Amino acid sequence: MSTSEIVPSSRAFRGLGAFLWTEILVQAHEGLAMATSMLVQGVLLIFVWILNPGLLGVAFVGSIIFSTFAMGQRVLNEAAYIRIDHKANDLYLAGPMSPEAYFLGMSTGILVVYIAPVIALGALATAVVHFTLAQGLLLLALASIVWVFSASVGYVFSTFFRDNRAIWAYSSLFFNVFGVLPPVFYPFDLFPTALHPVALLMPPSGAAALAQMSLGITHLTSGELALAVGGLLVETTAVFLFAIYWARRTVRGD
Repeated sequence: MSTSEIVPSSRAFRGLGAFLWTEILVQAHEGLAMATSMLVQGVLLIFVWILNPGLLGVAFVGSIIFSTFAMGQRVLNEAAYIRIDHKANDLYLAGPMSPEAYFLGMSTGILVVYIAPVIALGALATAVVHFTLAQGLLLLALASIVWVFSASVGYVFSTFFRDNRAIWAYSSLFFNVFGVLPPVFYPFDLFPTALHPVALLMPPSGAAALAQMSLGITHLTSGELALAVGGLLVETTAVFLFAIYWARRTVRGD
């Protein structure tokens, strides 16, 4: 893999604006999908509020991070749907638009449309948890990094499917398992100590642990802190660069 294959060149973003706007228009018509995008988060928040209101802060942090992580599933489904059902990716990419602009335009278009429910959730979380400015900015940065990771993973995974019937089950399983089972919606300290490194190396739970630490909910050792920060940054950068490389490679049919 050469540097030129993964690092965007001056022509890398050709067609990004046009395809971004196209994807926004398409996604904006999915009103029911937007309305149900907070279903899992809402159910979990209600259960926490009933069973242990003291953990609402943790649950809200987890809900915001999970919401950005789940956008990767929408990228996966959208990319596979366009390619398998409509064969439209060939039409899009036959023009001057670059492969990475196709990937980034689709991912960002989904973000622009589905960020509204996340903002509403963030406003409610702020009213309940009372984040400081520093805590709010940290949570925003962590959620953004998780989004980059999940969108990149979703796009790459979308190229592995040849039948839409297989996509829905596997994509839901992947994003829900890695977004719900690890310590995202509950305190990191409740996760088995022996598995702490594993959780910290998974971007959703690693980001949640860092946010929980900033709120004083959990404690991370210096080694765990370095593992969480390093893992989050290194994995996200690597997966994002690979997604750009993979977009170029798959469109060329190499």
